[in-house]
Amino acid sequence: MSRFEKAFNELKQDLHRSQNEWVRLDAERKLLTEQLEEKLNALEQFYETKDTYEKARVLLQQSAEYAREQAKQQIESLVTNALQFIFGPLFEFQIEIEEQGNKPVAEFYVVSDYEGIKVKTKPQEARGGGVVDIVTLALRVALIETTQPKMDGPILLDEPGKHVSGEYVLYLYEFLKSISTMFDRQIIMITHNQHLAQSGDRAYYVDIRDGISEVNRTDNA
Repeated sequence: MSRFEKAFNELKQDLHRSQNEWVRLDAERKLLTEQLEEKLNALEQFYETKDTYEKARVLLQQSAEYAREQAKQQIESLVTNALQFIFGPLFEFQIEIEEQGNKPVAEFYVVSDYEGIKVKTKPQEARGGGVVDIVTLALRVALIETTQPKMDGPILLDEPGKHVSGEYVLYLYEFLKSISTMFDRQIIMITHNQHLAQSGDRAYYVDIRDGISEVNRTDNA
């Protein structure tokens, strides 16, 4: 083998190693990008949930004592009904208001019944299945219906019940329908869940073909 051929083979080997390293690094980059997107989505949901809780706290803390108790009962009732509607009768939502430095401070809890034992946790620490999603959703509806002056218009939802387990999705869209009827409000939502999409009176499906969005309407029975 000539010196030229040897040098050429070494270059081919270096190129092959470089290509393998590039493939490995590219796969690692894609994985890290996916993980970053998941974390950013989780962070966005956290801030949305936190914002909802803070608004509810402000409503309760700034109300006069009688109005505060009325709002507390209404919010507890609506969120408890949502939890029981979707997850069953062993769930309850409680608001505890304590005076701290002459200022009322509200804390939220989900109370679960496990074989006769009451377990009280913060919503974000409650068991899986999407409990925190339902608490947040119901709290938002409660705020809309409780805040004075009352706000008119539809309820806009972005991926409601995103983390609700599949076994509970049927109950979720039945709950949304009951909310629409109870408060006489239209519900407009964006969702990737086919069951939720099919539950609406009217649905629009958006597909992307060759980088162009196509909107197709379907009227659900």
